[in-house]
Amino acid sequence: MTDSSNEEMERRKSFRLDMEKELVDIVWTDENDQEHNKKIACLDFARGGLKLDCDQSIAVNTAVTVVFQSANASSQKLYGRVLRSIKQENGWFEIGLALDMDAE
Repeated sequence: MTDSSNEEMERRKSFRLDMEKELVDIVWTDENDQEHNKKIACLDFARGGLKLDCDQSIAVNTAVTVVFQSANASSQKLYGRVLRSIKQENGWFEIGLALDMDAE
């Protein structure tokens, strides 16, 4: 096993939470300074990021705010950046976000 495969195994063993397509709200501003707000499915939540299922692509490196249970007064917000936006066979996009652990 190489160092990179050891690192991959350790990463896969880290905290992960299967979200089972729980709906979350996401907010981002596109390259034309237009703000978007969508309710989409969160597929996977790991210590370092999220995997989302979206009906449109979001540009790589775009800052995104994710809001869990937005209708709840104690809703939680996470901040991240788009790492990848991959078009799936069904026409939707798998959006990979890296969380910004320093944001409040």
